[in-house]
Amino acid sequence: MDKDRVLNFFIECKDHTVSGEKFQLLYDDQLDMLVTSPKPNESELPKYYQSEDYISHTDAKRSLFEQLYHMVKTYSLNKKVRLITKLHKGHGDLLDIGAGTGDFLAVAKRKSWKINGTEPNNDAKKLAQQKGVNLEASTTNYDSNSFDVITMWHVLEHIPKLEDQIVELKRLLKPNGYLVIAVPNFKSYDAQYYKSFWAAYDVPRHLWHFSKNAIQNLFGQYNLVLQKTLPMKFDSFYVSLLSEKYKNGRMNFLKAFLIGLRSNIKAKRTGAYSSLIYVLKNE
Repeated sequence: MDKDRVLNFFIECKDHTVSGEKFQLLYDDQLDMLVTSPKPNESELPKYYQSEDYISHTDAKRSLFEQLYHMVKTYSLNKKVRLITKLHKGHGDLLDIGAGTGDFLAVAKRKSWKINGTEPNNDAKKLAQQKGVNLEASTTNYDSNSFDVITMWHVLEHIPKLEDQIVELKRLLKPNGYLVIAVPNFKSYDAQYYKSFWAAYDVPRHLWHFSKNAIQNLFGQYNLVLQKTLPMKFDSFYVSLLSEKYKNGRMNFLKAFLIGLRSNIKAKRTGAYSSLIYVLKNE
């Protein structure tokens, strides 16, 4: 992105998971997105993931919350595989970037996809390996034009070098291949309601905070064209539960359910769901 671009203060948020440090979110009006500031350098970032509560790097089911998370996750995994199979009209070469503990790729493998994946976290990679999913540390060793579908499920917001990542995605995709990206939406009702306590800001692990306009603008420059936008309706409930904990010190299930439900109802009209799946085609 243009280093000379003016960014305006939007909100200040706290890291509730690891450090307790505060970070600003700055608004980029040209791209219609938020940027976390200060952005930790790449050598510092790993320390912000060192928590047993960082759920995407663990298969733990210690609490009711974690049990509910994994129940929803199982349903969602099958839905995601159906989505990519419908897009590609069959099975093909799949790359999942930021694959975590490998669950999505394990399901895709059972559904006859040829799977590949990357994950920088060693503990998560070990859990994936136990499921028969071997993950690389990065995409640099993959040939150009290798994949029919590339997926990033709540990963793009973590990538330090955003535009470099988009260039790499363009390199890896086959002509007419599909890119499927899921990210939080800071324009959702639950984001507006919880403000600085909105759990999906998740500073500083989330370095970027996207809108639909931002995705179109960023990827359109590389002829990765937005084809459709799909809701992730469970995310409003999950995020609201965590936001309640950050705001009030405990998970108020009823309040979180009502806020999540209201967010989804409003999004039926606006399209601004708590998280969105963007389907882009390499043209």
